[in-house]
Amino acid sequence: MSTVTFTGKAPSTRRSTKDAVLEGAVELAREALSSTTDGVGEHLGFELESERLGIHWFAATMPGYLGWRWYVSVSRAPRSRTATICESGLLPGDGSLLAPAWLPWSERLAPGDLGPTDRLPHVSDDERLERGHVATGDPELDRIAIVELGLGRDRVMNAKALDAAATRWYHGSQGPESSGARVAGKSCAACGFVVPLAGSLGQLFGVCANEWSPDDGKVVSLDHGCGAHSETDVTPQGHEWSQSDLVVNEHGIDVVESTEVSGASSEREAAPEPEASQESEAVQEPEAPQESTDETGSPSDS
Repeated sequence: MSTVTFTGKAPSTRRSTKDAVLEGAVELAREALSSTTDGVGEHLGFELESERLGIHWFAATMPGYLGWRWYVSVSRAPRSRTATICESGLLPGDGSLLAPAWLPWSERLAPGDLGPTDRLPHVSDDERLERGHVATGDPELDRIAIVELGLGRDRVMNAKALDAAATRWYHGSQGPESSGARVAGKSCAACGFVVPLAGSLGQLFGVCANEWSPDDGKVVSLDHGCGAHSETDVTPQGHEWSQSDLVVNEHGIDVVESTEVSGASSEREAAPEPEASQESEAVQEPEAPQESTDETGSPSDS
């Protein structure tokens, strides 16, 4: 049995760091970009990706693409002195303007984004909910769980979600830290228009039912307050000036000519004008008619 001995050299695993042919193909790469797009800037450098494969980088000069870079990958065949264009494209660089990372719609939606006609999808594993109370047939147990505690639903809020809601409400505009609550005379706990909530939240919150209050129909903390409290009043304030009693002067008499009297006098003054016009008509006598004569000049017999 003969033994075969391998005497050849093992292939080199050392990576080439230079390729003069590919590195010198700057103008070839620029022409490839310029033929398809505008905004090609200065040459930024060359990187050798692998054996006989490299990338030329160019600056992007289009508005809105600050920091972006054009790339052109070039290659060549073994023992060839001619570079060939493989592909080109645009990639972001350091400090370039990028769109925010994509988020699913369910994670992107924030409180306050939902409109009156929008509808959220059902979340079967909502971490804020837990299984509700199922009727057991025991009247007393079911009454406490369903009527008093309000647990007669498929799912109800868990303790963590209730604490989060209480914290959000308490530190909101209907809590004790609002500007209106600080100047209110009394708190909502003593107001007759507050309807307490059922369950554990009723120990701290209620619903305002006063139509004159700015918090009407809203959940308010019991230590909240406003100017429409049922048991507060305003301090009576005087007038800005003192009004004296009316004084009637019964001794001084003011003579005022009425409109009827003045109208009658004007008619009397205007009455003589027609008489004057009649006299003028009487003075003007009509002219005597002229006698007609014939052609001989003698008067004609009438």
